[in-house]
Amino acid sequence: MLDEKYIENIFESFTLALAKAGAPLPSVSQIAEKDNNPYRVLVSTLISLRTKDEVTLASSLRLFAIAPDLKSLSELDEETIAETIKPAGFYKRKAVQLKNIAKIILQEHDGIVPNDMDTLLSLPGVGIKTASLVLNLGYGIDAICVDCHVHEIVNRLGWVNTKTPEETEKELRKILPKRFWISLNELLVRYGQKICTPVSPFCSLCPESGRCPKNGVQRMR
Repeated sequence: MLDEKYIENIFESFTLALAKAGAPLPSVSQIAEKDNNPYRVLVSTLISLRTKDEVTLASSLRLFAIAPDLKSLSELDEETIAETIKPAGFYKRKAVQLKNIAKIILQEHDGIVPNDMDTLLSLPGVGIKTASLVLNLGYGIDAICVDCHVHEIVNRLGWVNTKTPEETEKELRKILPKRFWISLNELLVRYGQKICTPVSPFCSLCPESGRCPKNGVQRMR
C-alpha cells in the first residue's frame, strides 16, 4: 500500500503546478460540477472517448440542449444525435450507442442510470473508464478511473509496472488508499494534458521531477 502522506504530497504539488499552468478541469468534470447528474456524466463520458476535451464539452452541451434527459434522448433519431455531437470521434457509432443506452435504461432500469459497475458495463459501449466515472462523478461512489494519462503517469512515477489501463486499474486497487480513488482521475488527466504529457513531458515544470524515476520517458522538456 502506498504511503498516504506521500500521496497527499504528490496531490498537493501537482495541484499547485496545475494552478500555475492555468489548466482547466477535464470536460466531464466541468459538466458534472454543475449538478453531478449521472445521465450527463454517462453521456459526456461516452462522447469523450477518442475525442479532444474541448470538442467533448461543446458536443455534450449541444446534445443536452435538445436532450436534457434519457426520455428526450431516446426520442431523437440517430442521425440527429450524430450531427449534434459531430466532430466527436466515431460520432456515428456513438449516436447508435447513446440511443440504445437511453432505451435500455428507460425500459430495464426505470429510467435511472445504474449505480453498480456490473450493470453499467452491460450497457452498449460502456467500459471500465466510463462506468467508473459515472460512479465517481455521478454517484460519489469510490472507483478508480484509469485512462491513458493516469496509466502513463503512475507508471512513470513507479507506482505500478503495467502494460494496459485495465492492468493499472487492478494494481491501483491494491496499493492506493481508497480515499484517493475518486480524485485520482481528475487530477492526473489534467496533469497529463498540461505537464506530464504523453510525448516529451514538461519535467522542468513538475515539482516531483527530482524524485520521479521517469520510467519510460525518453525525451523531456
